[in-house]
Amino acid sequence: MKLNEVVTKLKLQQVTSFAKLDMVVQGGYVSDLLSNVMGQAKPGMIWVTMQGHHNIAAVGSLIGLAAIIVAGDAKVEQDAIEKGNDNDLPIFVTALSSYDIVGALNKLGVTNEQEKK
Repeated sequence: MKLNEVVTKLKLQQVTSFAKLDMVVQGGYVSDLLSNVMGQAKPGMIWVTMQGHHNIAAVGSLIGLAAIIVAGDAKVEQDAIEKGNDNDLPIFVTALSSYDIVGALNKLGVTNEQEKK
């Protein structure tokens, strides 16, 4: 599924100015622990978090995420928006809780199929 389809179907509000939304989403990940995201999320995934500080954009661009969704109407700080813009990383917000947005992503077919060890 393409990112623009996810954005439209879930009515996400974009806070960055990044306009290239035609990338294919490779899966999803949810966590508020940055080190966990760095160790587990994969390039092309959507990351769901409740954090809104500039480090989310740093982690997202480092991994090569498709997008970040900040859940629960949490505030995204201006420096996070600027860093997202600088790194061509789309950041969205939603009033839905992390639980609800992850469930909605899953219903759309955005899953997290980690390699079995």
